[in-house]
Amino acid sequence: MNILDKIIVDKKREVILKKSIIPVSQLEASIFFGKESISLSQNLKNSTSGIIAEHKRRSPSKSVINHSFTVEEVVQGYESAGACGISVLTDGKYFGGSLDDLLLARASVNIPLLRKEFIVDEYQILEAKAYGADLILLIASVLTRAEIKLLSEFAKNLGLEVLLEVHSAEELEKSIMPTLDMIGVNNRNLKTFEVSLDFSKQLASQIPDDFVKISESGISSIEAITQLKPYGYQGFLIGENFMKTDNAGKAATEFIEQLTHN
Repeated sequence: MNILDKIIVDKKREVILKKSIIPVSQLEASIFFGKESISLSQNLKNSTSGIIAEHKRRSPSKSVINHSFTVEEVVQGYESAGACGISVLTDGKYFGGSLDDLLLARASVNIPLLRKEFIVDEYQILEAKAYGADLILLIASVLTRAEIKLLSEFAKNLGLEVLLEVHSAEELEKSIMPTLDMIGVNNRNLKTFEVSLDFSKQLASQIPDDFVKISESGISSIEAITQLKPYGYQGFLIGENFMKTDNAGKAATEFIEQLTHN
């Protein structure tokens, strides 16, 4: 069993447990349920940088990245740096995140927030809405076409945008449907953790222009983004590159300034 399979098994158990503790009615009573979502896809279309910055404490491949920042410091730093949106990891066991991180982020900034999570159930989409997310992530490699359809439609009905993550032509082919807003190509193979920008380059032409294209993982230089822009990518998700520094907001500011003046 690879790490991704383990995460999904744990996630399904976690969702069953959470459902038994917090009823749907409690999630629907959140003040954020009536809030209109801020569109990441529109922000990316109108941006010169396309940076989506990530709040990420640790990962299975890198262990601890950074535990010294507060969520507020990181996300406010990202917002003032000019990020188009912020990805907040909410998985606890493998990434050290939580839904409270999402809530604190929502209280601190007014730009689009992605709940970065291994979503396997509609309940997690209700949680995303209740805790202030504007969009959710669906990972094609762990979902069937029918599940992607069900979950993306459910999210759209709540007013959330949907980013679908793929890693291969097969995953892309099974996933394309009108209820998606953005398609992200993960340059990291989630089974082996090998990283290569070639994944984004190879899949670019197969992603219909109806979707905003995002490249994720392994982007640590201006040069990488310069390479990917001609392939039609408008969004670039960067986490570890900022989080591993002493000041994530400052690192993001310097990166975005350099990128936009390039």
